[in-house]
Amino acid sequence: MKKTTPEATKGVFYGLAAYSMWGCFPLYFALFAGVPAYEVLIHRVIWSCVFLAIVVSFLQRWQPIKTALARPKKLGVVFGCAVFIALNWGVYIYAVESRQVLQASLGYFLTPLVNVGLGMLVLRETISRLQIVAVVLATIAILYQLFLLGVVPWITLVLAFSFGTYGLLRKQVELDGLSGLFVETLLLLPVGLLTLVALSSADLSHFTGDLSMTLLLVSSGIVTAIPLLAFAGAARRLRLATVGFLMYINPTIQLLIALFVFHEPLSREKLVSFVMIWVALGIYSWSAWHGRARSA
Repeated sequence: MKKTTPEATKGVFYGLAAYSMWGCFPLYFALFAGVPAYEVLIHRVIWSCVFLAIVVSFLQRWQPIKTALARPKKLGVVFGCAVFIALNWGVYIYAVESRQVLQASLGYFLTPLVNVGLGMLVLRETISRLQIVAVVLATIAILYQLFLLGVVPWITLVLAFSFGTYGLLRKQVELDGLSGLFVETLLLLPVGLLTLVALSSADLSHFTGDLSMTLLLVSSGIVTAIPLLAFAGAARRLRLATVGFLMYINPTIQLLIALFVFHEPLSREKLVSFVMIWVALGIYSWSAWHGRARSA
């Protein structure tokens, strides 16, 4: 039996911290009541870029960033990553502000299965029969919501596919998580600053109106970066299978917050859809674990 090393134990704590912080994001973004989601998004981009620049300087990690910026022809994929992560952030903030956290949590439960589907369709990756069953079951769960509730669960789908596509593009970028996110926010920074200037000129900005809101908007950069640093610490110390297992902590916490803090209604149809997604995730996780066990 393998002994757990001190580094692996540290990795688990880092992973628990990262996914728990991400899971509690609804409580944080609920504090921005009255501020439009797009305005919160531009501040998240601006202050993430500022805070990440400080972190990169402290860790002396400028070299890979300089190398990436010196090859502008290869920045197209990074810009694609930036667009999809911004879309994900913006829709997530909107979901919290409009009290649709259940849909958001379902989106993050669905993301691993979207990754499998995109890998199969775009990268022509081969997947097992059980993984195909998992993807089909998740698709049926979404169609079930569509036909029984009569609405497209667009928040769920946009969050799952934007993050899945972000992951797909991110595989093509030779940058670690910290450096990659800094370059992504750097590419979005001009748009964020121009939007902030336009809002201020039209007297629509919430940035300078109230000191507590100003500090809260600035804090979005720190809140974005800290879980990322914890995740990087986990990823360096743990097997991919362990990191993948810990990932479900995030949407589980979001689900509990939606039900017990925001008191969002959970209809029978939504519950059935959730259960189908969970069964699909169980099938996928077992298949992935079984595959790794056989190849070990």
